[in-house]
Parts: sequence; C-alpha cells; structure tokens
Amino acid sequence: MTRDDVFISVQDIFRDKIEKKDLIIKDGLTANDLEGWDSLNHIGIISATEKEFSIKFALGELAALKDIGSLIDMIIEKIKSAWLLKLLNVVR
Repeated sequence: MTRDDVFISVQDIFRDKIEKKDLIIKDGLTANDLEGWDSLNHIGIISATEKEFSIKFALGELAALKDIGSLIDMIIEKIKSAWLLKLLNVVR
C-alpha cells in the first residue's frame, strides 16, 4: 500500500465523518483548520481509521499527532510493523 493509497482512504474517512463529500485534505491540515473537526468527530475519525487499516493507536501516539501528514505517516509505520511481524512469524 502506497502513501497515496493511505492518503485517499484517510480523505474518504474525513469526508464521511466531517460530512463534506468534496473535502480535500493536505498533509499540514489540523483540526484548527477544518470546520467540523471537533473532539467528537476526532474520535470517529480515529475509530474509522483503526478499522480501515486494522491497526490500533496508543493514547500517547494520538497525543503526538500534529496534522494529517503525521497521521498518515503513523498509519504507514503501523502497517509496515504489522507486515514485518507477520513475516517474522512465518519465518519461525
């Protein structure tokens, strides 16, 4: 899965949760920049992201997120880590 693939999926999640079907996100976008990205929608975005990518975020990881770009980068790292763990289990 490429960064573009992750980006498109995250954009779809934001469109659904923020209820703006024509929303275009960018790496530097923050909650302060986007009307409708409040604490309740944030929970929905994170929950939908975890479900979409079959990952889980730790509370500390969520606190470290600065913007959309850092969210996407974290998703990619979690996908890579999960893939590596599966690979290691197969090799054993």
